[in-house]
Amino acid sequence: MSEQKQVVRRTLSGRVVSDKMNKTVTVLVERRVKHPLYGKVMVQSKKYHADVANDVAAEGDLVEIEECAPISKTKAWRVTRVLEKAQG
Repeated sequence: MSEQKQVVRRTLSGRVVSDKMNKTVTVLVERRVKHPLYGKVMVQSKKYHADVANDVAAEGDLVEIEECAPISKTKAWRVTRVLEKAQG
């Protein structure tokens, strides 16, 4: 019997801040974190390089990215879908 593993991949959503590279976009992901001592809610942000097929995502779009096997030195995420197109 062959057992199939179901791979659970992390997914994040963020805004595309750069689409100047070939087949790659830079996605800014912001998350809210409560300070452990003072309790203030802060916004932490991180940028991810994500692989994009057929240039479906442009600068300003809200996209969903999922973790994948490393594609290059800095790219280990893939754009799965565009949640919202940029206005303009």
